[in-house]
Amino acid sequence: MTTPAVRLTGVTKDFGPVHAVRGIDLELAQGEVVAFLGPNGAGKTTTIDMILGLSQPTSGAAEVLGMAPRQAVAHGLVSAVMQTGGLIKDLTVRETVEYTASLFADTLPVDRALENAGITAIADRKVGKCSGGEQQRLRFAMALLPDPALLLLDEPTTGMDVEGRRTFWSAIRQDAEKGRTVLFATHYLEEADQYADRIVLISQGRIVADGSGAEIRALAEGRTVRATWPRETGEPDHAALAALPGVDQVDVRGEQVLVHAAKQGASDEVARFLLTRTPARDLEITSKNLEEAFLSLTAGAEQTQEATR
Repeated sequence: MTTPAVRLTGVTKDFGPVHAVRGIDLELAQGEVVAFLGPNGAGKTTTIDMILGLSQPTSGAAEVLGMAPRQAVAHGLVSAVMQTGGLIKDLTVRETVEYTASLFADTLPVDRALENAGITAIADRKVGKCSGGEQQRLRFAMALLPDPALLLLDEPTTGMDVEGRRTFWSAIRQDAEKGRTVLFATHYLEEADQYADRIVLISQGRIVADGSGAEIRALAEGRTVRATWPRETGEPDHAALAALPGVDQVDVRGEQVLVHAAKQGASDEVARFLLTRTPARDLEITSKNLEEAFLSLTAGAEQTQEATR
């Protein structure tokens, strides 16, 4: 049986009266790319700090590749790419990577790290002359040097253009195929949906959802039925649509009618009504997107937390 890249068991973290993490059980398999999502103050950074060994749990246990986090870091098995800091603006990109490499006993060749991060072309540029996205890719090159088994990323593509993001995620996927585990926190929900094998959603210091993008979207209740209502047939019967079981919202936008059904299965009844008893056509049923699911699940967690206080 393969040792998990990360295992958190009943982990909590208190800062005086503040309960930042309230009991997290989490296991990441080797080679997984996992998005760690949550609103500000949800406990993401605190949890990542404990995985890095920068902070100790108040209770529970944290393991990285079967050992204590600090031990894993000391063996060069863990690297992190943070959003800011850690760069000397007067050095060139290559000098920065070479200096970082000198701190390790065994590293990837500097040229290979530059190539994997997609910054070979700017190797002789001063760090201070690099854009925010280029600096973030430099941090990525530095993190790759010890060839870590676990890579933690905090807002990894901030400041990158579209091509830079595509190159970055292509490199991440290639690394994952070779067995590297990647855990990243981001506010770009479309990146989480597109590139993560798995999404872990945290709110109020607890995990509220864990699964693929499709599974997370399915957890958010409700579907929207969209249809075209030809103008020549008259106005949609707003009251009749709103009275259907499970319907909580009806919007009419020109020839477009959007009916949101909150209850499971209610969207099928809405679709049947529209197709058999109205002139509506071109009907489409859609689940909530990841952003809507994110807002719904985290809001629900906050309401539950308030009710238990």
